[in-house]
Amino acid sequence: MRPNRLRELLNADKGTLGTHVCSPWPGIIEIVGHAGVFDYIEYVGEYSPWSLEGMENIGRAIDLFPNLSAMMKVEEQSRGLIAQRAIDAGIQNVLFTDVRSADDVRECIRLVRPETPEAGGVHGAGMRRVVGYVLGGGSTDWVQAMNDVVIAVMIEKKPAMENLDEILAVPGLDMVQFGPSDYSVSIGMPGGGGSPAVQEAHRTMIRKALAAGVRPRVELGSFAQAQPYLDMGVRDFCVGWDIGTIFRWCREQGDLIEQLGLRKVEGGAEMNYPAAGR
Repeated sequence: MRPNRLRELLNADKGTLGTHVCSPWPGIIEIVGHAGVFDYIEYVGEYSPWSLEGMENIGRAIDLFPNLSAMMKVEEQSRGLIAQRAIDAGIQNVLFTDVRSADDVRECIRLVRPETPEAGGVHGAGMRRVVGYVLGGGSTDWVQAMNDVVIAVMIEKKPAMENLDEILAVPGLDMVQFGPSDYSVSIGMPGGGGSPAVQEAHRTMIRKALAAGVRPRVELGSFAQAQPYLDMGVRDFCVGWDIGTIFRWCREQGDLIEQLGLRKVEGGAEMNYPAAGR
């Protein structure tokens, strides 16, 4: 079992830096790994095409870099299947979406932890990639690895904010992250992710998480946006998306083309994400 870089950093009470990858091509993982900047990659499975074979290939790419780990963003439906197969493919950590209550969070944790008397989970041993298929299924190392999985949840629904104190008190929850786009929809303000009311809810979540000893993670388009969150005490960030980087590069080239008088670029769109979060 390989070390879980993200868990090691949390255990050492150090800050963490991640980035998002939507492409299922493992070559993108290798490019990020060669850069040597990030502690982990979040494979955004909620928004991406994925397959069981593809998860294993992402796990293999992560294994090329000893100081890199991975996280998968797992959607609400079929979350148990997706989370367990991702972990057992070598994607060591999980970000669960769409939780609304402390019971939802307890269920997410139960799906990940091993089915031991101590852990109380339902994740059973399997002949899968993370244990070498036939080499270490059900071993003590595997049990420890399942207990070391970093579990994060999205706080992105009105009921989740209403139940935030109870959610933050759930044992085994490592990280929370605010989702302004979904939250704005859930309070009847579609498209209002950047509004003062939604951004104040984000700050409230951060303050409460820090007070409860749960790590608040913030998503950014660029680290240039980090200072206000650093001032609040945030130390965990996930910055940028591969698809966003491609989009912005294309738009920048379009602006240069127009400035040089080569042609007028028509039909372009603007990104609609708030500065922090999705």
